[in-house]
Amino acid sequence: MNKEIYEKYDIFDAHAHIFPEKIAEAATENIGSFYGIPMNGCGVSEKLIESGSKIGVSGYLVCSTATAPHQISHINSFISSECFAHPEFYGFGTTHADSKDIAADIHQIEKLGLHGVKLHPDFQKFNADSPEAYKIYEIIEDRLPVLIHCGDNRYDYSAPERIANVHRDFPKLKILAAHLGGYQCWDEAEKYLKGDDTLKFDISSSLAFISPGKAIHLIHTYGSENCFFGSDFPMWNHDEELERLLALGLTEEENRMILSENIRRFLGI
Repeated sequence: MNKEIYEKYDIFDAHAHIFPEKIAEAATENIGSFYGIPMNGCGVSEKLIESGSKIGVSGYLVCSTATAPHQISHINSFISSECFAHPEFYGFGTTHADSKDIAADIHQIEKLGLHGVKLHPDFQKFNADSPEAYKIYEIIEDRLPVLIHCGDNRYDYSAPERIANVHRDFPKLKILAAHLGGYQCWDEAEKYLKGDDTLKFDISSSLAFISPGKAIHLIHTYGSENCFFGSDFPMWNHDEELERLLALGLTEEENRMILSENIRRFLGI
């Protein structure tokens, strides 16, 4: 990609995963196996920055997901330490619906200076609108935003309808619905999640699977002011995801909003 094309934009990656070096290769391989998609490198901070630097990324929302409750504290501490080492990182911690002390998890996240909570119901194996998950939202509704994986046509844990239920029952909760509201479930996402200007969406792991026309339609349906650029690293390289976005032919104002302005407003930075 021509350097002049992306140099005119401030670019913020609103969805990136990082892992401790000793488990990064295995974790990356597991994600690739889960989705049946070849990964682009290893999910360590240095590789993330290397990928983002190709298009001049200035900030990253970094996260990881606890697939079991005993991982929560270690993951939150790791994300915090990486944010301390890399000032361009803005970390989201994690918790789990099966945690014995969700309040303590959230307290740790806040004490560590992290900016929100990341949940992946499909990995964590709980329904996004279950009573157990509602215990999380009850605690964070007025305190922290949540980035939540949405959709998968193989599972029902994070179906768009469930995300809509969460939003209905916790209207003050700041929700960032990943993957344009429903990975591989974009029609359902539009059906259940459109029409509410308070929901936010990242476009990660979406543009490679839907037509440009469908992508434009969804972005305009949700509102370009509510959509955020994201790589879902290590799923995709930043340059290829940026190329897909710019190929849509959105306006310069829309590109600026999606590439950084919207997420910076969401995070208050």
